[in-house]
Amino acid sequence: MKIEQIYTGCLAEAAYYIESDGEAAIIDPLRDVTPYLKKAVKDNAIIKYIFETHFHADFVSGHIDLADKSGAIIVYGPTANTSFESHIAKDGEQFKVGRLTITALHTPGHTPESTTYLLQDENGRPHSIFTGDTLFIGDVGRPDLAQKGELTMEDMAGTLYDSLHNKILNLPDDVLVYPAHGAGSACGKHMSKETFDTLGSQKQLNYALKAATKDQFIKEVTAGLLQPPQYFAKNAAMNKNGYESFDEVYDKGFKALSTGEFELLANQTGAVILDARDSQIFAKGFIPSSINIGLNGQFAPWVGALIPDLTQPILLVVEEGDEEEAITRLARVGYDNTIGYLKGGIEDWKASGKDLDEVVSVSAEEFEGRINEDPLLSVLDVRKPGEYDAEHLELSLARPLDYINDWMEEIDPERTYYIHCGGGYRSMIAASILKARGFEKVVDIAGGYAAIKNTKLGRTDYACPSKAMKV
Repeated sequence: MKIEQIYTGCLAEAAYYIESDGEAAIIDPLRDVTPYLKKAVKDNAIIKYIFETHFHADFVSGHIDLADKSGAIIVYGPTANTSFESHIAKDGEQFKVGRLTITALHTPGHTPESTTYLLQDENGRPHSIFTGDTLFIGDVGRPDLAQKGELTMEDMAGTLYDSLHNKILNLPDDVLVYPAHGAGSACGKHMSKETFDTLGSQKQLNYALKAATKDQFIKEVTAGLLQPPQYFAKNAAMNKNGYESFDEVYDKGFKALSTGEFELLANQTGAVILDARDSQIFAKGFIPSSINIGLNGQFAPWVGALIPDLTQPILLVVEEGDEEEAITRLARVGYDNTIGYLKGGIEDWKASGKDLDEVVSVSAEEFEGRINEDPLLSVLDVRKPGEYDAEHLELSLARPLDYINDWMEEIDPERTYYIHCGGGYRSMIAASILKARGFEKVVDIAGGYAAIKNTKLGRTDYACPSKAMKV
């Protein structure tokens, strides 16, 4: 028996490869399916099943492409309805993979079709559960993504409570819990950095599983939920209804464009120019009106949160060798219309004599000096509300990056704004978007709040755990 967790950190997503006696199963595969096919070839195994725990909202699954290339059967849980060929499992239905048995346990709550897969070893003993977004390490799935009709998120949370208590918590404590996500995913709010655990340990540590009553569970799991990113519903629809093959998406996007071709396409198509280089490198010179979302961070989720139209044409600016990675990550969240990348990168653009723009970036120490000169500087904190509430500069305004398209109209294009996040990644995204929308007087604070705390501004007379003072 082989069980391999394939964890993709930039999406905080876990897929699983299971193999026994020359037969394999894949659980919740990503869009780019080559790694799974290679694993099966290496093990001289045939991929028999592709198990989907639910219609994922935060990424486009590779189930359709993988089924086409491997001949495997796509399996969903009860109540699922797909526009492609799939097997809809009954609650309790069993599947054989070599000498292993995998049982579908219908566990609705996160979504109506959510299903946990129980794996029993060669001796029939419960070994592990693949819980999708039903049960995480340290958390449970949010119940607000798939409400239908008159159902509220409280109704879904109640259903999730019943699923956990009737189908999962009665399993042996030594059963391993393998979820679909870890810390950093927007599918939960208190997920651990650990990517698996025993069920017994989770009974002791997971706040949701320790709720004394169903009412307490509902109250706790529905409290403090942020609005889901706009791309979630669109990805769920793609997973349910089908999508363009990844190979076609890749071929369309992997086109090296000269500076002239790049500029012409940008003008003709209205493409977003997406610059995926490191934020501080971007700041020193970039194509005017381009947006910076660096590959060195949570690139795909931020693209999904900030570019509303999945069909929007995208032109890439990346470091040499990063073209394939950028196209792949975009496709993982449903952005299938990359139409090329700048050949030779920003150096070729510069060599052609074309204009470059810049974002002023200052160190935390320089920022401290400017605060001392002018205590009424306008400071935008683009971290998430929970980060801001925990601690922030007293003079800063809470303006979460997630909602920049909403609050942008509230700020004055004639004022100078100093922008920071936690470490510098998100603040440059915000600065680039504001620059592209005509806000010229933006200043990035390199290193973000982490660097600011190491200056005198980190003292209690500057930092504040309560609401910000308006500037």
